Amino acid sequence: MVTQGAQAVAIRDLPVHERPRERLLSGGERSLSTRELLAIVLRTGTARESALGLADRLLARGGSLRGVAAMPASELLQVPGMGPAKAAQLKAALELGRRLAMEPPRERMAVRRPQDVAALLMAELRDLDREVFKVVMLDTKHRVISIDTLSIGDLHGTLVHPRELFKDAIRRSSSALILAHNHPSGDPEPSPDDIDLTARLVAGGRLLGIEVLDHIVIGDNRYVSLRERGLVDAP
Repeated sequence: MVTQGAQAVAIRDLPVHERPRERLLSGGERSLSTRELLAIVLRTGTARESALGLADRLLARGGSLRGVAAMPASELLQVPGMGPAKAAQLKAALELGRRLAMEPPRERMAVRRPQDVAALLMAELRDLDREVFKVVMLDTKHRVISIDTLSIGDLHGTLVHPRELFKDAIRRSSSALILAHNHPSGDPEPSPDDIDLTARLVAGGRLLGIEVLDHIVIGDNRYVSLRERGLVDAP
């Protein structure tokens, strides 16, 4: 149960937008408190106490999350409601966090010129029979954060929603983007629609402080950079 004043409330009786698991899925893990994250790992509480209540007691006993992480399994098992399964789940989750913190940073590829993007995407896009629109998200040093598919079109083209593009860029803390899509005909010459879309996305990015560096059109072992054509202003 979750205690609200003098009344105990089960998590399942809370409004959906207040339940930890649903909040994580809708708002991301960083929006949750430590007790809520612990409650998700624990999954269930006891007949008299919710997983949130059990998380509160663990934190009180350990004094902090670091203190809980330092508790051996034998001590966790002394906490009422902590059986072997819960203790093992918690120790495994905390150990994964510790190992992640110890991993050396992964070196990200830096994009310096249009050829770099073409090399990344040519093999995937050159032989497709429909347009696929990709976005290469970059950090402040123009290193690749991710390469995502924004949309897949039919045989005649693709539909790109700027709100989806910039929503994902903001979520990933991307400071710059490179757009890319293929022409199934094999001819990478940009169409008037390609040029118009690029101009609109460049303008939208500027409003949000996200630089759209280029738009690469992929053909059959050929590509065109709209920036090299002077159709995207250099940052």
